[in-house]
Amino acid sequence: MAAKNMNLEQYQVRKTKGWVNVIVMAVLALWAIINLYPLYWMITFSLKDNEEILDTNKFGLPGKWIWKNYSEALDTGPIGTFFRNSIIITLCAILITTLAAMMASYAITRIQWRFSETMNRIFMLGITIPIQASIIPVYLVVSKLKLVNTPIALIIPYSAFSLAMALLICNGFMIQIPKELDEAAYIDGCGRGKVFFSVILPLMKPAVATTAIYTFLQCWNELMFAQTFMTGVDYMTLPAGMAQLFGSHTTEWGPIGAALVIATFPTIVFYVLFSRRIQDSFIAGAVKG
Repeated sequence: MAAKNMNLEQYQVRKTKGWVNVIVMAVLALWAIINLYPLYWMITFSLKDNEEILDTNKFGLPGKWIWKNYSEALDTGPIGTFFRNSIIITLCAILITTLAAMMASYAITRIQWRFSETMNRIFMLGITIPIQASIIPVYLVVSKLKLVNTPIALIIPYSAFSLAMALLICNGFMIQIPKELDEAAYIDGCGRGKVFFSVILPLMKPAVATTAIYTFLQCWNELMFAQTFMTGVDYMTLPAGMAQLFGSHTTEWGPIGAALVIATFPTIVFYVLFSRRIQDSFIAGAVKG
């Protein structure tokens, strides 16, 4: 009798867990649909004409798939130029931010010197300063240095404003690496530079990926600085250049949707390439924490 009751209880527990799993999966599926719907809408938006977009078919699949919207987006405005400018500026900002954050984090967390904590606090103040509040002084400096309409006008501010968060990310990983590795490398005759590049840097790949994705999103989608510092069409990035597709009196929304898809595609590709590293960083943090 006791065995029968135990089997019944086990069955009820399994049944309850089954229903819980079903509910969890349903909630996750709904959440996935909610997050993916804007991407679906943008892609279908890019393949319609103005009549469907504004009146007859706002949310469904295109009645007629208008692929020429993509060629018009490339021909109407110099999307290729905007795309190239965004790639150059973003990649340079990622390289500078990541390398500077890693080296600063190494100096703050691994090397004993008098003002390391003070320097770390100064860096962290960058998180509290909104980028909008600094546009006027930054523009005055850039203008006096005659850097307006040059990639440097965006690369330096983007790198500077991304550095604080990047350093915070790197510090969290750097302090988890045992200092015995440094000491063993010093015993083997390595200098600080070789210890950093040969020992520390390979162990910081998840932090590098996280920092790269954060900096990429900050730079690729930034509009205010890009519109202020890049006034010439040949120097604009994608967010600033998208405004060139709007007409004075009428606007063809299909090509604008196509341009949005083109502008969004690198973000998706970049995340897919580095998402594994991000997941590894979360797992590593959970295990070591």
